[in-house]
Amino acid sequence: MKQWYEQLFENYGEKYDRESFVQGTRGECDFIEREMNFDKSFKIIDVGCGTGRHTIELTQRGYQVTGIDLSDSMLAKAREKASKHKLSINFCQGDARKLPFVQEFNVAIMLCEGGFSLMETDEMNYEILKGVARSLTEKGKLIFTTLNGLFPLFHSIEAFCSANTETGNASYRKNTFDLMTFRDHNVTTLEDDQGNTKVLTCNERFYIPPEITWLLKTVGFSKIDIYGAKLGAFSREDKLTTEDFEMLVIAEK
Repeated sequence: MKQWYEQLFENYGEKYDRESFVQGTRGECDFIEREMNFDKSFKIIDVGCGTGRHTIELTQRGYQVTGIDLSDSMLAKAREKASKHKLSINFCQGDARKLPFVQEFNVAIMLCEGGFSLMETDEMNYEILKGVARSLTEKGKLIFTTLNGLFPLFHSIEAFCSANTETGNASYRKNTFDLMTFRDHNVTTLEDDQGNTKVLTCNERFYIPPEITWLLKTVGFSKIDIYGAKLGAFSREDKLTTEDFEMLVIAEK
């Protein structure tokens, strides 16, 4: 049986690109460029690239980017969008837990829960970090966002999602945050690109900063910085607080 995240992204590329949480692509790519010092020689891997929004934007800016995702239908949408822009991009179907690359990329990006934090066990999420680290060159850098475990200690996840959801977006209900596992269990309802309604029982892992720091150190990163993640406006000036739903992580080998 397919996992919830596999079912979620089937025939969802068109609607996914209208979700409120994916509207910050250009600003996020501005930040990524600054982190790379605008070095166009860098090779980038976009893990959990989805419909290719960051991959395509960075390619348009002159970077060589490889996008990888588990979902064939999301990749089909990514290739369609790249074709419209007359871009030749290597989009690969693959499992983020089993990345086949070894020291091939200078920078890895993994944004908007691109695989990491969606997996059903902590061990699987860890495999993603191990694979990303292995994919990077000796001085490689990883830029990713993940769910901030400090947020649900002080706020309702369901209320946050409801306040930040536009008409036509997926809805998240019956949220229950488990303090023993730091997983949010919820019922996600959405309409796919073919007009079919899906009701999925989902859960996502929230992380706290010391966990992320320790996990990254164990896979070979030596410098780890964590900030609050603001949609479309990533910045090293934003100190992480309990008000941030996501955290922005920058890790260097």
